[in-house]
Amino acid sequence: MTSNSLVQFSRIFGRKSSVVIGMIHVQALPGTPKNHLPMTEIRNMACIDATNYKNAGVDAILVENMHDIPYLNRQVGPEIVASMSVICNEVKGVASNLPCGVQVLAGANKEALAVAKAANFDFVRAEGFVFSHIADEGTMNSDAGEVLRYRKQIGADSVLVFTDIKKKHSSHFLTSDVNILEMAEAAEFFLSDGIVLTGKTTGEATSLKEMHCVKDTVNIPVLIGSGVDDNNVEQYLGAHAMIIGSHFKEDGHWSNPVSFDRVHSFMSKIERMRR
Repeated sequence: MTSNSLVQFSRIFGRKSSVVIGMIHVQALPGTPKNHLPMTEIRNMACIDATNYKNAGVDAILVENMHDIPYLNRQVGPEIVASMSVICNEVKGVASNLPCGVQVLAGANKEALAVAKAANFDFVRAEGFVFSHIADEGTMNSDAGEVLRYRKQIGADSVLVFTDIKKKHSSHFLTSDVNILEMAEAAEFFLSDGIVLTGKTTGEATSLKEMHCVKDTVNIPVLIGSGVDDNNVEQYLGAHAMIIGSHFKEDGHWSNPVSFDRVHSFMSKIERMRR
């Protein structure tokens, strides 16, 4: 039987597998330690990235406030929600024909849903959905119940919630007796719309064995959240989607602007593989 999440995934992305989602890492926002740019320039830089992604042929875009280091744990101020809403609305205007998603770090999943609702986005990426872990920001407990109730309250049922499990930049000692398959099953049971698998750090390749095992275990989409590049993309084509940031940036570093040439070359290659 095909799950409702898989049906919604195919409807939104127009494909059942090998969807390519390009990351936009928004510059440091007002009130954060590294902020030095006015909102107009931050917004314009995000829109340039979105334009390059659209013209290079990606399937979807994911917007994230990764420059807002150090991150707060689960909570961000109203200035971040307001700023991300404005930026995401502008990105949607530039990439109106592409599915778009948002993640608000760290673990501000309800705030991400609010932004998605305001900007008419299609999905959010959420961390700490099931089980607890210790991240850079401290202990992060699960929030699936709060997040999905909040989604219902604001009328955002159409926004898919893709959830990281055993996520990068985190210690999973607290759940060392829970393997990744059990965690994936728990996320599915708690109504996740898709599972995101990653390496241990940004840009590190995701375990191919874990991808195949999780895909065989759950009946919801499985997304690769780190480490995909020109050299290994073929082995990840079986994933429902690949979220790619570092490889698409100038010099292959996440903090740089999107490189049209790198994205275009990658998409040309993957289109040949899809055929």
